[in-house]
Amino acid sequence: MDAFFSLLPRPPALRSKSRVYDLKARLDWGEPALTIIDVRDRNQFNLSHITGAISMPLPELPARTLDSLEFDRDLYIYGDIDEEAAEAAAKLRAAGYRQVSELRGGLPAWKAVGYPIEETLTAFQR
Repeated sequence: MDAFFSLLPRPPALRSKSRVYDLKARLDWGEPALTIIDVRDRNQFNLSHITGAISMPLPELPARTLDSLEFDRDLYIYGDIDEEAAEAAAKLRAAGYRQVSELRGGLPAWKAVGYPIEETLTAFQR
């Protein structure tokens, strides 16, 4: 029976830096053991973010994760630029999180390929 399960396709493994395609594949696979963290400020998050992401602005890391996330959980971190994600990932790794992946290209890359986002219309967009 084990041989049968080894033939089944599996989603991509977590890497220290992931492409948006890797995260989307995991989401499509239906893997619940991951968390997507948006490290931009709350105003930016409220305007638009990856569907299912949670807001944890960079200055609040890692204090908020220590209160709410297990150390063995897969964490995907993104911002508007790669440097934001890299800084956040470094803080989380220093706090003891080992399953941390920086989403390369951040929200702009996610939007560029047309993946689902949640957004709030502003008065200027109406």
